[in-house]
Amino acid sequence: MNKNSIIWLRRDLRLYDNAALFHALKDSNQVFPVFIFDIKILSELKNKKDRRIEFILRSLDEIKKSLNEKGSDLIVEMGDPESLIPKLITEYKCKSLYINRDYEKYAKDRDNTISEILSNKEVTTLRFKDQVLFENNEILTQSNNPYTVFTPYKNNHLKRLNEQGIDLYNCDNHKDSFAKFAHKALPTLEDLTFEKTNLDDLDLPAGTSGGKELLKKFCNNIKNYSTNRNFPAVRGVSYLSVHNRFGTLSIRHLAKLAIETDNDGASTWLSELIWRDFYFQIIANFPQVSEKKSFKSQFENLPFENDENKFEAWKNGLTGFPIIDAAMRQINQTGYMHNRLRMIVSSFLVKDLLIDWRWGEQYFEDNLIDFDFSANNGGWQWAASTGCDSQPYFRIFNPVLQSEKFDRDGVFIKKYIPQLAPLSSKEIHQPWVYFEKDKDTFPIKLGIDYPFPIVDHKIQRDKALSMYKACLLYTSPSPRD
Repeated sequence: MNKNSIIWLRRDLRLYDNAALFHALKDSNQVFPVFIFDIKILSELKNKKDRRIEFILRSLDEIKKSLNEKGSDLIVEMGDPESLIPKLITEYKCKSLYINRDYEKYAKDRDNTISEILSNKEVTTLRFKDQVLFENNEILTQSNNPYTVFTPYKNNHLKRLNEQGIDLYNCDNHKDSFAKFAHKALPTLEDLTFEKTNLDDLDLPAGTSGGKELLKKFCNNIKNYSTNRNFPAVRGVSYLSVHNRFGTLSIRHLAKLAIETDNDGASTWLSELIWRDFYFQIIANFPQVSEKKSFKSQFENLPFENDENKFEAWKNGLTGFPIIDAAMRQINQTGYMHNRLRMIVSSFLVKDLLIDWRWGEQYFEDNLIDFDFSANNGGWQWAASTGCDSQPYFRIFNPVLQSEKFDRDGVFIKKYIPQLAPLSSKEIHQPWVYFEKDKDTFPIKLGIDYPFPIVDHKIQRDKALSMYKACLLYTSPSPRD
């Protein structure tokens, strides 16, 4: 063995249990770690205070410092990977490029192009499975077709996990293969044409150390996850979605921990990790989804009203429905939204405001720090009843009932809409009802302190049902609540 290699880090920003890194270290004489800020991706980010860029930079800083302790370094560049990777391969006299597979269309096309360029230079590209437990066609039905319904997919997935077990890649066993060299300092946010965000104010530490810190907190209360995950005012979820998105933690590490933790909460959490695999295999096997088309073709041309004023009210948390507005203010202020709230606000946008789910999907894509195309698209199509194994079109969330059920005392609402703090636990879910009863003594002035509802849920529900029925190409079930 006498070869130099590049490990190109992308959605796997860690030095432990990393499949491509492990094989690069094991099979190479010198391994040069690389990360590239892809200008094609950066140019599509509208917000110059995008928290994702700052999160990535902090995670890269941790990797760089760890490599420096080993006498190695991290090469970080900004540009077009299709020209930069071949350039670095030549500069460092490498014979192989190691990468972990990405499943999104742009990334797959990019990687195929780079592989072809390198092949012409007699350089090998080696790809590995890393960001999922099972990929593409590894979990199939008895007739060898991809699953489109989650529960049987999950059952098969769990069966395979139990049969095969989960092995982690011990990269430390081959750490001496990191190339001994020094590289320039990391670029700054300004170098990348971005600005500092409020990441310091959020309980969202970056890097593998930050992920492990959050994981430790979560494990202290994981037994209650099944129940607490539904209540946004409670610290009931893991808050690890951004670490899954950028691979600062290993999915194998998390799944292994879930399996070895013998309680209902851990089992429910494992199911959530399997949902993640499910949506990845959907985009791999059904290419129309990556083109933002409805998974269910009969709903591709739903006659949405697409009222831009209502969309602006939704985006800015000014719909007059407190649970919706608090959730939207959460994403605007933090780049994060609780998963239960994602379901409620997406249902509201599509089935109350009658706005195309793709508008909401794009807004989440632009603003979520943990944005992942497969899960985001899957979640929106689930709520819009256009996706695989989705909410039936005649099941429409009532925002008031959802608010009363999952934020009973209005704790979450009051955190993000302090103007509603004077309201009681009954009034806060539908303040317009109580305001109309006695405008003079009501603690706040609707229309001044907080808006009136921009729609009537009952009217909009009937309109949504009619909209969906008009698109059906087959006899639908009878509408019911």
